[in-house]
Amino acid sequence: MNTINQLRFAVSDRINDVEVSLSHVSLGLLGEFQKDVADFLKGTSREVDLGKISVSLEDGSLALVASGLLAASTLWTDVEHLKSADTLNLIDSKRASVVERWQTTALKNSNRRYLVADPSGQVSFLVDSTSNYRKQEDAWTHVEKYLYGTVVDLGGSSKANVHLKLESGGVLTIASTQDLLAQEEQNRLYRPALLHVTAEENLLTGELQNLSLLAFEAHKPIFDEDEFNRMVERGSKAWMDVPDATAWLETLRGVQA
Repeated sequence: MNTINQLRFAVSDRINDVEVSLSHVSLGLLGEFQKDVADFLKGTSREVDLGKISVSLEDGSLALVASGLLAASTLWTDVEHLKSADTLNLIDSKRASVVERWQTTALKNSNRRYLVADPSGQVSFLVDSTSNYRKQEDAWTHVEKYLYGTVVDLGGSSKANVHLKLESGGVLTIASTQDLLAQEEQNRLYRPALLHVTAEENLLTGELQNLSLLAFEAHKPIFDEDEFNRMVERGSKAWMDVPDATAWLETLRGVQA
């Protein structure tokens, strides 16, 4: 669990060849930076209530220290991601837009730097002319998958589909045909099922789109003791002529005793 309560946002630049500070900053930069910090803290979910956040100003560049962030879980997750990766696709879209603006500005002005850090400096990221924070183009690839869940809706008068509720709680809509669904002898509605589907999968996020049903697959989630015993019996017969199975396997692997 995160136990850090503060984040420090600092911007560095030179105005008329003098370092930006509390006593030397343009009104435009001050207003722009304050808005960026507010947008970054709130994100799209507005999990941070700015009315409950206290802010102090620090010199040595222009720095805003925001306190009262202990419960902002997605904020800390996004900051941790930015510490280790430069792709912006996997963080909150509003925070991504702020960092993208910072990166664009820093690439145009080598004096401009943005630093976000907790008081210990353990969670931090820097945006300057040498960093490369960016949004990557979505990369989709065609896949076949097996999806397990509960069928919560089935059929359709014009467009046949299956609504599958996953164990995670999400619901996927999977296109089908009336003929394919009509072939099913088993009542699938409100029952667990294993579906063989085609889809397009996002290589960055794992998101699935354009799902299409190939078949309902046989699936027995319970332990079948009779089948297990039959497998053991077949295996025992197959290894009957091998005096030491472990030694035989190690020989195949090239392992010497």
